[in-house]
Amino acid sequence: MGARSSKSRFSRKWIIFIMLGLGASAFAAMKMAFTTEISSDPYTNQSQKTEVEPDSYSYGSTIVTAFQVGRFADGGAVDIGWATSKDNGTSWQHGFLPALTKYQGNGPFDRGSDASVAYYAKHGVWLVSTLAVSASGGNVNGAAVVVSRSSDGLNWQSPVNIYGEGISASLDKNWTTCDNWPQSPYYGNCYTEWDEPGNWNLIDMSTSTDGGLTWGAPKNTAEQASGLGGQPVVQPNGTVVVPIGDANLGNLQSFVSTDGGQSWSSVTAVASMNSHDVGNGVRTEPLPSAAVDANGKVYVVWQDCRFENNCSANDMVMTTTTDGVNWSPVVRIPTEPVGSNVDHFIPGLAVDRATTGAAVHLSLTYYFYPDAGCNGTDCQLRVATVQSLDGGASWSAPVEMGQNVVDWATVPSTTMGHMVGDYISSSFGGSTAFPIFALSSKTDGLAMNSIAANQMNAHPHVFTPVRVEPTLSLNKYSAQYLRFAERRKPLRLF
Repeated sequence: MGARSSKSRFSRKWIIFIMLGLGASAFAAMKMAFTTEISSDPYTNQSQKTEVEPDSYSYGSTIVTAFQVGRFADGGAVDIGWATSKDNGTSWQHGFLPALTKYQGNGPFDRGSDASVAYYAKHGVWLVSTLAVSASGGNVNGAAVVVSRSSDGLNWQSPVNIYGEGISASLDKNWTTCDNWPQSPYYGNCYTEWDEPGNWNLIDMSTSTDGGLTWGAPKNTAEQASGLGGQPVVQPNGTVVVPIGDANLGNLQSFVSTDGGQSWSSVTAVASMNSHDVGNGVRTEPLPSAAVDANGKVYVVWQDCRFENNCSANDMVMTTTTDGVNWSPVVRIPTEPVGSNVDHFIPGLAVDRATTGAAVHLSLTYYFYPDAGCNGTDCQLRVATVQSLDGGASWSAPVEMGQNVVDWATVPSTTMGHMVGDYISSSFGGSTAFPIFALSSKTDGLAMNSIAANQMNAHPHVFTPVRVEPTLSLNKYSAQYLRFAERRKPLRLF
């Protein structure tokens, strides 16, 4: 995908919003959601005044999100920002991680990227892991994976090295999670995944047993597999499941640990990933978005065109597992009918961990084009959310986060195209889902919207379930695909 010229100057910004409306049953009558800004870019050393690529996590009444601030065209950002609500999304405070980059608190690194949020429930500590980026002599590189810690989600300590600091490394796409299940034999363990693009996207995993203060040496899968964009989740029995794309993001695979991260299995082939090229050079790949419910069922969503004629548009598709090895057939999430020509991409999935069984509450946020065949700036980049109250058996109609949400003149340019983020996020505050995503407006920032589950329960005429459509047969691939000799050029996405 071609990059936009870096000569643009941005008079508008990016914001985070709270959704107050619910969706109608037809796309043409899609409800609009109101939004509230929760962060903005204060830095003046960058022409691209933007905030992009948020992750978030919630625990109790606290929601924490982290994101890139001041994106550079050739990779990384001026710093990583954070925004925290202590009252289930009613009010927010925000700031920027200290001592990470040279722009904030005299940190040791040039830039930050790929923020991932986790919570260490055993001793009540919030974690934000970051890809620390070096940039010198025209060479931009993922130099280290680090983690910042906070006891309240508001005051952040200097980052702790997970891997890479002080050595020559080439790293990408970190993701952190913690085992917060008291019944788990490994309760309190935290796990971080990343890959090494300089080593054919070799998958690395590191484990912390003290809430992120120290981290173990990186370990690989049993066959030293490659991959990109993994999102580890932990089941109540302590099993860690890591859904991850292969090195070329053409197939979804997974691997597990059943011994608290002491060892990792070989990868299991899950499904092919077939992605339609999104119009107007938007930077997007079929990276998985994963979540786990209180019963240990893991849900994975990505963008895929397998259900559309001639791969003409991307849908949101999903597969599930209860053990990380055996996966359900891929199903299409029916946001619109097949053939509607709506293009869906960059998903952010959340599960309400207070719901169980047949009543599991899912929330899925994504970007979309109303017309998959659009060209250039005629493409209307929008954001919507759908919800399920029965574990994905049926879904609501979509709710749009404002109309014509993105002004192309404000979208940051990168060497891989226009960027709103390689991922976005959703988290539940109480029974309310908070989608968090980049959205252009007259002030810099991210955008957040909320959807109240009790509104859907109280007003069933607003929540019109659409049954999940029949699936194609599961398209698996051979693990032979993972052998080094068959890999193409490593992919970097920082």
